[in-house]
Amino acid sequence: MKLFDSELKVLDVLWREGDITAKRLAEILHEQVQWSKTTTYTVIKKCLDKGVVSRGEPNFVCHALISRQQAQEMETTELINKMYGGMPDQLVSSILWRKDLSGEEIERLKKIIEKLN
Repeated sequence: MKLFDSELKVLDVLWREGDITAKRLAEILHEQVQWSKTTTYTVIKKCLDKGVVSRGEPNFVCHALISRQQAQEMETTELINKMYGGMPDQLVSSILWRKDLSGEEIERLKKIIEKLN
């Protein structure tokens, strides 16, 4: 499932704030990205349709049904499939060959790879 940037904005607020009303969500997104209430409610509806947010009563309380980690995994899978032909090693290779990785970043990557063995 593909999540659009607008849907990730809604989820990001829910991950930070926890369960909140749609009205409060609209206020926060108006402050952050100048969305109108209508825009926020439209994006909430899309999130509901995709099953990534639920609606509770009273007061239209929104709840994230997926975690940040689950969304990251979905987006990573989408990226690997779209840009690297479904081959995760190609993504890792692309990252490793970047010229601007610091020594600290390289060491963290080495530790991750060592944990896999």
